[in-house]
Amino acid sequence: MKENIQTKICHQTQFAPFEDIAGASHFPIYNTATFDLKKQKGEKIYDYTRSDNPTRETLENLFSFVENGAGAVCTHTGIAAVSLLFETVLKANSSILVEADCYGGTFRLLKVFKEKYNIQVNFADFNDTDMVEHILKTNNIDLVLCESPTNPGLKIIDLKLIASISHKYNALFAVDNSLATFISQKPLDLGADFSLFSTTKYISGHGGVIAGAIVAKTKELANQIHYYANAHGRSQNPFDVYLISLGIPTLKIRMKEHEANSIEIAKFLQNQDYIVKVTHPGLENHPQHALAKSQMKYMTGVFCADFTSVELAERFIENSKIFGEKCSFGSADSRVEIPAKISHASFSKEELKAIGISDSTVRFSIGLEEVEDLIEDIKQAVK
Repeated sequence: MKENIQTKICHQTQFAPFEDIAGASHFPIYNTATFDLKKQKGEKIYDYTRSDNPTRETLENLFSFVENGAGAVCTHTGIAAVSLLFETVLKANSSILVEADCYGGTFRLLKVFKEKYNIQVNFADFNDTDMVEHILKTNNIDLVLCESPTNPGLKIIDLKLIASISHKYNALFAVDNSLATFISQKPLDLGADFSLFSTTKYISGHGGVIAGAIVAKTKELANQIHYYANAHGRSQNPFDVYLISLGIPTLKIRMKEHEANSIEIAKFLQNQDYIVKVTHPGLENHPQHALAKSQMKYMTGVFCADFTSVELAERFIENSKIFGEKCSFGSADSRVEIPAKISHASFSKEELKAIGISDSTVRFSIGLEEVEDLIEDIKQAVK
C-alpha cells in the first residue's frame, strides 16, 4: 500500500536504520559520543557521533524521503546547512550566483567566503531570467542559490526555469526551502540539486531548538555533503534531532493555519491608511501569485508590510502586547521585526532598497493565535 507523506511522517520509526527492540513510538536518543565496535551486530557500523548517529540518521532518512532526495545531513544550525553547501561545492576562486533578496545570515556568510577564499559572488534578480542567463553565460558559475519565497522580500522564483538555465551552463542549483518547507514545495522535483532549510523554523514549529538540514538529489552529491559534514563537524547533536522530530507530524496542520491566519491579517492591513504596501504571495495582487499557487501547496505565514513612517512602524512594535519583537519565524507565537534593524542589518540601505525593503518595512511572522486577538492588538498598538 502506498502511503501519503503525512501518514509516513506520523510514523517516523519507519525511517530508523534498525528496529528498536522495545518498539518505542519515538526512536531512542543515542546521546553518546562513541560506540563499541565489538558489540555491533548490524550491517551499519557506528563509531563516533560526529560521523554517524542512529537518531540523526532516522531524521536524515525522513528528510531524504519527503524531499525525494538521495541523502541528507542534519546540521547544528540553519546557517550551518548553507555553510556545508558552500564547503561541498565551492573551492578557492569559485563563482556563485545568488538571488539578491537573500537571508541576512547567508549574505554575511557570502562576505566571509569572498574575503577568505576569494569566492566571486554575483547577485541578480532571479525574476529577470535574461540577467540570470547572461551572468551564467559570461562567468564560470559553480553554484546558483536562491530562496523561494525570498526573505524578506517575499518574491517567488520560478524554480523549474532557474534549474534549467543553471544546468544549461553546468552549474549546480540549490534552493533554501525554509519559508515554504517540504510539506508545501519540493525543490528537487522542480530541478534543484540541493534543498536546504532551517529546521529551527516551521519544521520544528516551537522555537525551542536551532538546527538545519540539506538534502541532495543524487547519491554522488549526498556522499559529498556527508563527507564534508564529518570533516567540518557540521552534524547535529542527537537530542536536538529528537526535538526537531517532535514538530514534524503536525507540520501540515500548522502550515494550513499559518497560511490562513497570515492572509487574513495581510488583507486587514491592506485596508489601513497607515500602511503603504503589503507583500504576501497569497494575495492576488502579488506579482507572482499565480506562480506561487502552482509551485506551493501552502503559502508561508511570513509577509511584509510597509508603514507610512519609521516612527509608526517602531511605535506599533513597541506598543504591541502579543507580537514579540523577535528575529526568526515559523513558531506558534506571532513575531514582528524591522529587517533593516535586525535580520538584514548586514545589508546596506542601497542593497535593501534594491530588494524593496525600507526602514519602515515590518516583517510579520504570523503564529497560531486567534486572528481576532492579533487584529485587536494591531489596532491598539497603532493608536
